Amino acid sequence: MFHFKNLQDMKKYISICVFAGLVLLGGCKKSFLDKAPLDTVNTANFYKTAEDAVNAVNAAYQPLQRPKLYNLRVWATDIMAGNSVVGAGGGTDGIETQDQANFVTSTDNAGVLDLYRGPAPGILQCNIVLQKVPDINMDAQLKNRVLGEAKFLRALYYFTLVRLFGDIPLITKPQVVGDDLKLKRSSKAEVYNLIVQDLTEAIGLLPPGSSYSSTDLGRASKGAATGLLAKVYLTLNEYQKTIDLCKQVTALGYDLNANYGDNFSATKKNTIESLFEVQYSGAVTYGFFDDFNQASWVSTFTGPRNADFVAGSYGWDQPTQEFVNAYESGDKRKDLTVLYQGGPAFDGKSYSSSYSTTGYNLRKFLVSKSISPDYNTSPADFPVLRYADVLLMQAEALNELNQTAAAEPFLNRVRNRAGLGNITSGLSVDGFRNAVLHERRMELAFEGQRWFDLIRVNNGKYGLDFLHSIGKVNASTKHLLYPIPQSEIDANPNLTQNPGY
Repeated sequence: MFHFKNLQDMKKYISICVFAGLVLLGGCKKSFLDKAPLDTVNTANFYKTAEDAVNAVNAAYQPLQRPKLYNLRVWATDIMAGNSVVGAGGGTDGIETQDQANFVTSTDNAGVLDLYRGPAPGILQCNIVLQKVPDINMDAQLKNRVLGEAKFLRALYYFTLVRLFGDIPLITKPQVVGDDLKLKRSSKAEVYNLIVQDLTEAIGLLPPGSSYSSTDLGRASKGAATGLLAKVYLTLNEYQKTIDLCKQVTALGYDLNANYGDNFSATKKNTIESLFEVQYSGAVTYGFFDDFNQASWVSTFTGPRNADFVAGSYGWDQPTQEFVNAYESGDKRKDLTVLYQGGPAFDGKSYSSSYSTTGYNLRKFLVSKSISPDYNTSPADFPVLRYADVLLMQAEALNELNQTAAAEPFLNRVRNRAGLGNITSGLSVDGFRNAVLHERRMELAFEGQRWFDLIRVNNGKYGLDFLHSIGKVNASTKHLLYPIPQSEIDANPNLTQNPGY
């Protein structure tokens, strides 16, 4: 996977991010920019070479690693989706997530603000790459790859935003002095049109993941763009397009890992099942809570509190009894996902239900101390898109086109890997849909996928019915979208609020 070769490369990378931030803010005084020191990045000496292009697109990945997205807020949506509770230290610890999970979210919720702002630096950097790199004289194949990576990443950032907030301002080029910075919200249709266009073009520009050298593993690939576009079309109820794209992913050589747990191993990264995952090195050059931190938070945050299982152990994301009861007898994923009293030991340590307010802790992402000796050293990647997801998308899409019998083998492949028998044949379309959604819940648990499934099926009615069934009676239609943060509306009066907030 691609990481920094040395401290100088990291400094160059951070200079790119800082430079991007200056563009976003509208620049600085002319005298400062005119100095153009030779050892820093600026418009006078950057975007000239192939190395500059690669460094620029590298910077577009970095916001994915931050707690505003995959290092906290994305996986914490499973708490809102009812798979778990915050746990943590109790009281006001994680209060913003508690409020989301209780569906009393206000317009000043800190977690909502993180998710609203989190993609912005990535979108900006993608826009810069797409503007500057075409003019660089460099190898055409490498240029195509860099542009494809930027298009994939921009689509991923916008896909996150549009599903959480609905209509959003759509920015497709770097904003500079003189631009209108108080944009209105573009319609969801416009945002999705850009996402589809970006991913379609990315598929044509990107190489297959199998062609990457060991130093480039983890970059966006043709498979990543194809799989993400399939998920976009499934969200839009474009079922035949979803099926066609899932077939293309299979043709690229992806497959299920024999062992479910390999998908979350800190030592088995970018496996044959991984279409795309957020990369972490575990480097401690920067502070654990810094934006440029290179260590995963998930093991530290979800390790059992007041226990010595992993370094840190903040006790977040505690599975509920209802979730644990949802496992079918014999499902191998249970022992690999949940810590429970009487279950298999972790790293030689037995679990006690007293470690958690629910009697359970999350096991799925824990990294032993032999690999991550300190709270800020976990190198475990976070999965964004796996081949199991693709198989389940294909099964769901086939069923929605009344091809339920043809859908069964794709669902069964995921079930069989989990040690479960084939699904009962002859289910109705509604019955099979429920079976697929159940399988998605158990297969993709705590990976930040469940909330998006709840809100997309039957225009969110599926999600509201489920949430009400587990006692989350506050959940209503307005909660299918987050509020636009009030601080953003205060700064930009052209923004409107989502209904009900």
